[in-house]
Amino acid sequence: MSKKIKALIFDLDGILVSTEHNHFIAWKNTAKVLGISFDKYDNEQLKGISRADSLTKILKLGNKTISEQYFNELLTKKNDFYLNSIQALNQENVLPGVLNLLKKAQEFGLKCAVGSSSKNARLILTKLDIDRYFNVIVDGNDVSHPKPHPEVFLKGAELMGVDPAECIVFEDAQSGIQAAKAGGFLAFGVGNPALIDQAAYYLTTLNEFSLEEYA
Repeated sequence: MSKKIKALIFDLDGILVSTEHNHFIAWKNTAKVLGISFDKYDNEQLKGISRADSLTKILKLGNKTISEQYFNELLTKKNDFYLNSIQALNQENVLPGVLNLLKKAQEFGLKCAVGSSSKNARLILTKLDIDRYFNVIVDGNDVSHPKPHPEVFLKGAELMGVDPAECIVFEDAQSGIQAAKAGGFLAFGVGNPALIDQAAYYLTTLNEFSLEEYA
């Protein structure tokens, strides 16, 4: 029997909902403005990291430098485009297994948190109509250090009043798995085969997770 856990922490994009294509198009448009080629492979390198770090990586791709003012303007434009593209999100966009797991967690008396690099996490959770399932939401607005630093998960555990060793973290990005492991959490990789050898356990979707084994 596995060790009993007291809380679940979920990354947002790729775990609760998939807006990866929305981010890709928004970043592709941003790169185009800069005259930089940007494809889906390049987009994979941005998964799980902050908006500013993502733009920095794109600039490195094109070997370009820009002023701080223009850098901040591009961050705003990228976010505006992304926000416009997700206005139609609703509960039908929640990924497989999520709702069932959140409801079971409530039944078992487990706490749930979101730990995301996104600064739009609260908006997206409200649109998906699942915000009520979470005791704590920690996103890019609440931390100083983006993943792979464990701050976002450590803060979530602290706010829930549980030890990291008592939490399972669900992640789909390498930076997120690194953050979870660095913080002393049990890290589950979900939906990204590249994580099979990095996470403690791997799931194709959250439908495969058995809460009864841990609760």
